[in-house]
Amino acid sequence: MNNEARSLWISLGAGCFAAFLLYSYTQEKAAETTTKYGEMKQVVVASIDINEMQTIDDTMLTVIAKPKDFVEPGAATDISQVFGQVAAAPIKKGEQILSSKLLTPGPETGIALQVSPQRRAISIPVDEVRGVSKLIRPGDRIDIYSAIEAGKGMNQRREVILLMQDIIVLATGVNVNNNIPRVFEYDASTKAVNQISLTGDTKYGTITIEATPRDAQDLVYIMATSPGNLFFALRNPNDKDKSSLPNSSSDSILARGAVAPSMIPQAVLPSAPSVPTAVPSVPTSTPSAAPSGRAPSSSSGKTKGRFIDL
Repeated sequence: MNNEARSLWISLGAGCFAAFLLYSYTQEKAAETTTKYGEMKQVVVASIDINEMQTIDDTMLTVIAKPKDFVEPGAATDISQVFGQVAAAPIKKGEQILSSKLLTPGPETGIALQVSPQRRAISIPVDEVRGVSKLIRPGDRIDIYSAIEAGKGMNQRREVILLMQDIIVLATGVNVNNNIPRVFEYDASTKAVNQISLTGDTKYGTITIEATPRDAQDLVYIMATSPGNLFFALRNPNDKDKSSLPNSSSDSILARGAVAPSMIPQAVLPSAPSVPTAVPSVPTSTPSAAPSGRAPSSSSGKTKGRFIDL
């Protein structure tokens, strides 16, 4: 083995030995840290500054490992414990998320921060017939139809229009969009706290939607004049189509049942039997009178008269 190969192997051996020493050192320091401060524990911290009364989502959070002795009491250890909650106080970036700084969404927290800029939240009365049997839930998307009176006097008529499309439902009653599907009620007689599931709740009488100021104004007018003329249709959340529809009236509905004349099958009458037509015989020559004073005679078995034999 030459000197160059020997030097290469010595360098590789020294490098491996140095890596082993570094690994041993880090493990020793980690053991010392664990002994001094306790074992490492996962904790949820804010990845950005979170404002007061702001709804927290997963983009605002991150999970890091901290020595157990440095984890504050009440700190969240999983993002699912924090997601959808409302910050009761400002939370700085890198700060641990504590249960004492969180509020469960509900009537106390309101939904003002869930309303998009330049939009308005407005509540509309619903019932089983107009509100899809009250199967609408917070976070659903709906279309709103309205039956309105058009024209005056003899020309007055009722028409149904598609007023709004793909509208987000912020709340049903007091159940808000990001609320957990249960509420707690205090029973004064038994001094007990009863948990009521909102998953199948149909006791609400209103839904709160997000609308533009103009749409909110139109809804206020309709509710002020004829609140029972608003109807709701539930739509698939992935359906983003907003096709315009013509207004519906009695004439347009009756026109759907009318059949175009070109679509009516014509009756086929049986054809009459053909009758042969008799064709009269036409003489091939014009008869001429025989010369006067000559009596008729017969010759070669033929009888001759006043007319020429045909």
